[in-house]
Amino acid sequence: MAPDDVRVLEDTERRFEDGTVLRVRVLDVPVSEKFPDGVKYRLHYGTDDGETLLRYDNSHGVHERHTPDGLDEDYEFPGYGAVQKRFWDEVEQLRD
Repeated sequence: MAPDDVRVLEDTERRFEDGTVLRVRVLDVPVSEKFPDGVKYRLHYGTDDGETLLRYDNSHGVHERHTPDGLDEDYEFPGYGAVQKRFWDEVEQLRD
């Protein structure tokens, strides 16, 4: 994948006073067997000291959901739009 083939759609980091951090990185990549949707993403909410509270990603070409307990083995990818909505809904619940 040449750098010209990749476009950054979102690259955000936000730190909160409670010591949590939100990192969102979404790339438009060429459609391939590894990334059939043409999207590579990492949606992360955690602590400043590195604890994952919630993360959705397909960095390795596999759609994953991570929690403080580790990899959610029961997770089934519902489509990227649904993942984004679910991530933001879950972050809101965690922040309440």
